[in-house]
Amino acid sequence: MTGIELSILQFIQENLRSPLLDKLVPLITRLGDGGLLWILLAVGLLLYPKTRWVGAAVALSLVLEATACNLILKPLVARTRPFDLVEIQLLIPKPGDFSFPSGHTGASFAVIGGLYWAKSRLWIPAAVAGALIALSRLYLHVHFPTDVGVGILLGLASGWAANRLLRAARNKWGRKL
Repeated sequence: MTGIELSILQFIQENLRSPLLDKLVPLITRLGDGGLLWILLAVGLLLYPKTRWVGAAVALSLVLEATACNLILKPLVARTRPFDLVEIQLLIPKPGDFSFPSGHTGASFAVIGGLYWAKSRLWIPAAVAGALIALSRLYLHVHFPTDVGVGILLGLASGWAANRLLRAARNKWGRKL
């Protein structure tokens, strides 16, 4: 599988690279650094009573995804990053953790899922940003396609689970949540 994935990344390098994208894509990927964009969104939503439920769903989605991705899957799988297998000049500093799954993608799609299952229309602009962040990880040669694919699935599952947990808690303890 790694051979096919490296071929996909090589195709991107040979056919999609451009001076403009080489400047733009690192900025896009930085939106996902440390989940800061998504954390700020969650905090902003939590500040207002009208959006507090959605903010709680986003925040819990991020916690679930980060736990599964960074504390369980990355150390367990310990997958080497693509730039360690082929010689390439990176446009961003080398990430210091493992490749599988993509944390940038997972966090982005946790927020998308959290918003979607909380019935917030904010999932639409979040999906645009999240898709661009996910694609940036491939363009920058820091993740394999399966890292990004599993990040998407993990993120969406985290968003779904967060909403289920919050609804269960509300059903058990009442509307005070």
